[in-house]
Amino acid sequence: QVQQVEFGGGSVQAGGSLLLSCVVTGMRGSTCKMGWYRQTPGQEREFVSSISHQDTKFYADFVKGRFTISQDNAKATLYLQMNSLQTEDTAVYYCGAGTISGDGTCTYNFWGQGTQVTVSS
Repeated sequence: QVQQVEFGGGSVQAGGSLLLSCVVTGMRGSTCKMGWYRQTPGQEREFVSSISHQDTKFYADFVKGRFTISQDNAKATLYLQMNSLQTEDTAVYYCGAGTISGDGTCTYNFWGQGTQVTVSS
């Protein structure tokens, strides 16, 4: 059974930093990609950043230059270093694990429970 646990969220003042981690256990085989999404009440979950198995990284425009995604395959852990946090970054952050679906595409099939990040002014 695949389990993903995110931790590292919390409360911080604007301009501060947080490091999110996501540990994946029970995965049979490797993931094709891992990613971070976030969601605020009443809004759809939005893409923040992703990293492929080959370490190709993508970022949403609103976090470029501030957030850094990385992974430690040996520890099955995904990270998101968040610097220069803004109040607009307040959200629940979710870790997604992508695996190859039946149609051959890499799809986020597993999600963690989320971790709250609150940025105050």
